Amino acid sequence: MRRILLRVEYDGTAYAGWQRQINGLAVQQVLEEALGRACGHPVTVTGASRTDAGVHALDQAVHFDTDCSIPPDKYPFVLNNMLPPDIRVQSGREVPADFHARFLSAGKTYTYRILNRRHGSALMRNTHFHVPVPLNPAPMQEAVATLPGTHDFAAFQAAGGTAKTTVRTLHSAVLECRGPEMIFTVSGNAFLYNMVRITAGTLVEIGLGKRGPDAFSRAFESRNRLDLGFTAPPCGLELTEVRYAPEAFVNPSALRWHQEE
Repeated sequence: MRRILLRVEYDGTAYAGWQRQINGLAVQQVLEEALGRACGHPVTVTGASRTDAGVHALDQAVHFDTDCSIPPDKYPFVLNNMLPPDIRVQSGREVPADFHARFLSAGKTYTYRILNRRHGSALMRNTHFHVPVPLNPAPMQEAVATLPGTHDFAAFQAAGGTAKTTVRTLHSAVLECRGPEMIFTVSGNAFLYNMVRITAGTLVEIGLGKRGPDAFSRAFESRNRLDLGFTAPPCGLELTEVRYAPEAFVNPSALRWHQEE
């Protein structure tokens, strides 16, 4: 058996999230069914991030085991002929047998997009959160500047989170304004359940003047979910990148597994 790593891009609009479930069609299910047909045996894939319903991915990483003879770099060509157009495999490679797409991730980058103008967009309706009321970017950017660093993000977690610890390290956080678009990009070692969407919803409330630019700093101290804003809708969220240390592709057992996420 060989372990294969795929990098997968998908539009999550039509799916009940990444993870296979009984009450809706998931990206994982569609990918596994295509792999099963390609490989000639049932395949189970493990993803780096369990994105929610409606959330997109530019760079989801998944691994699976197979004794199939398909060369690893040919999986995109084989699978993209079987997959629907809203799921695309961008690359494939063989990795060590003890590689793990989720637990060996060294960090991730997420992007949240807001469309801030009076009227919505026909073309961006599935990729942006439309906010029709003007937002003030200055206090939003001031608030974003307080996010990088190691903090207890307990207040940033939605009910249902199962993380063993709520301490996370954010390496960078940036809010860019491009005309009516506001693009929030955040990179960190790991993220809590709905952490980015709660952060984005709080930024909108800051931009509306409902909360001050010190909202995140207050939440770090209080650890109280009520000190932050609403959970922004999933359509604006994208898993932009999953990162691995070079050692993960050579000697995975030498690395610490991040089982807390």
